[in-house]
Amino acid sequence: MYELYIANKNYSSWSLRPWVLMRELGLAFKEHVVPFADGLPGSNWDTFRSFSPTGKVPALNDGGTVVWDSLGIVEYLAERHEGVWPSNPQARSWARCAAAEMHSGFGALRERCTMNCGIRVRIEHVPEALKSDIARLDELWNEGLERFGGPFLAGANFSAVDAFFAPVAFRIQTYNLKLGPAAHAYAVRLLDLPAMRQWQAEALAESWREPGHEAEAKAAGTILEDLRSAPSK
Repeated sequence: MYELYIANKNYSSWSLRPWVLMRELGLAFKEHVVPFADGLPGSNWDTFRSFSPTGKVPALNDGGTVVWDSLGIVEYLAERHEGVWPSNPQARSWARCAAAEMHSGFGALRERCTMNCGIRVRIEHVPEALKSDIARLDELWNEGLERFGGPFLAGANFSAVDAFFAPVAFRIQTYNLKLGPAAHAYAVRLLDLPAMRQWQAEALAESWREPGHEAEAKAAGTILEDLRSAPSK
């Protein structure tokens, strides 16, 4: 059985991508949550290096074969299972390009709106770079939905490209980011997936806090609501 190593569900957007893909495709795996949190025993470089050569998450172990990085994991799974990428060649090429754009781009969105599933934030100021990323996101999502007919980005079925944008759906929810009607409806559909609902419920139940991620959320604007369990003491 696959073993997937991930970090905090509240914060770790990279962990979410292979996790939600495998859940939605029904691929069995054993989950290992290794949290990063201030002062938590085992939350250190040596621990993460014990299962990931980069010391980062996610990492997939397949009977001793270690695959790291979310895109590397997705491509590894695509060699072994149908449905990871769309079967239609045009949809598949578009999906790979869109996933790669998310993997390497949208820097302002990542920096200004870090993933934090359990809080709601009012952004006080939206810089131009973030506006540009949101506009590009809206454009890209609309292109996929219109070109391939929805309800997912590359057609009728959830695939890896949707998994790559799943963390963005949580960011839209947390920071109340404004998109056009079709893109907003797509984000709502992602959030309503069984795997996404499970991820969010488990994220809210976490008691770990990591100061760096908490500071990033506070820097983004005013925290209106915190839905998480009480922090560990």
